[in-house]
Amino acid sequence: MTALQIYVSFPGTAREALNFYADVFGGTVSMFTYQDFGRLDGPPNAIAHGTLDGVVALAGSDAASGEKSVSLEGLRLSLLGTAKPATLHEWFDKLAVDGDVLDPLSPKPWGASDGQVIDRHGLHWLIGYEPEP
Repeated sequence: MTALQIYVSFPGTAREALNFYADVFGGTVSMFTYQDFGRLDGPPNAIAHGTLDGVVALAGSDAASGEKSVSLEGLRLSLLGTAKPATLHEWFDKLAVDGDVLDPLSPKPWGASDGQVIDRHGLHWLIGYEPEP
């Protein structure tokens, strides 16, 4: 690993979440169960470690017994300027399905376009771009 990677402990929804993010961003998902790792602190078919490798990379697992799952306050995952505007709008729209749009992705008074959405798995995204010259 050569850069920061977000690692999320999901409340038993890691398989669904990682597949959801692969649908949103593309990329390749790899998942290993508790049984694969010989772990006994969760259900055998729960995800002990999973990754999404692609343009947007993240990793996660199902929280083990007694561990806390994702709960975010004061943290946003920023995708500002990371892709062409059409791609950023597509990502925003997909993340918004069954999520909570806090601020639509739209032009702002300072000239840039941005928006915020909390997706159905609880991750808070800030997505935007500068106007094209």
